[in-house]
Amino acid sequence: MAPAAKPRAGTAAILTGDLVGSTEKPVAALEQAMQALAETARGISAWTGADTRFTRYRGDGWQIYVAVPGLGLRAALTIIARLRAADAGLATRAAIGIGRIDGMGSGDLADGHGPAFETSGHALDRMPRTRRLVIDGDGVTTLHRIVVDLLDERTARWTREQAEAMALHLAPDNPTLTDIAPRLGISPQAVNYRLAGAGGTAIRHALRDWEADFAGTAAGNAA
Repeated sequence: MAPAAKPRAGTAAILTGDLVGSTEKPVAALEQAMQALAETARGISAWTGADTRFTRYRGDGWQIYVAVPGLGLRAALTIIARLRAADAGLATRAAIGIGRIDGMGSGDLADGHGPAFETSGHALDRMPRTRRLVIDGDGVTTLHRIVVDLLDERTARWTREQAEAMALHLAPDNPTLTDIAPRLGISPQAVNYRLAGAGGTAIRHALRDWEADFAGTAAGNAA
């Protein structure tokens, strides 16, 4: 599966997040949510051929590595969708940090270091409690932030069923309605209804243009 954007040497996306309201939920719900995040991270690894090294920390915190920086937003949206679809009663915040990776750490990302890690962590710390998605770092423009702001608002309104369909629809190989329908056990028409309610076509087009623009920005910076 060819990713939509090519990585710049030493540059990647680090996604850092935490579960919202986890202290008020049973331990079983927290574990269900973390399992959904770990499974989603494994799926994202296939997009780039590089292990995302899903890392859990501080009980309800998590972090992943996305080797192709332009795919960081698609990865974050997929994580949000998968967690909503898991119906564990927990949402997640996600901060996308774009930048250089100086060290990947030993085994997981607990001791990873570099600007991408720092940017992602600082962005999560500064995120207002009402937000669920932010981005910062190398090559990130005002336009990129505007797109993320709009997607943050849009994803907050996904139902569980819409999120379930979007989690599949967001794959970089652009699966069709007939590809998605058997995986959900519903008709292609029902898939289309869910995606229409979630803004699936507009979001897919936005991601396509985002990734092309991000690749162009990275190429220009590297020249």
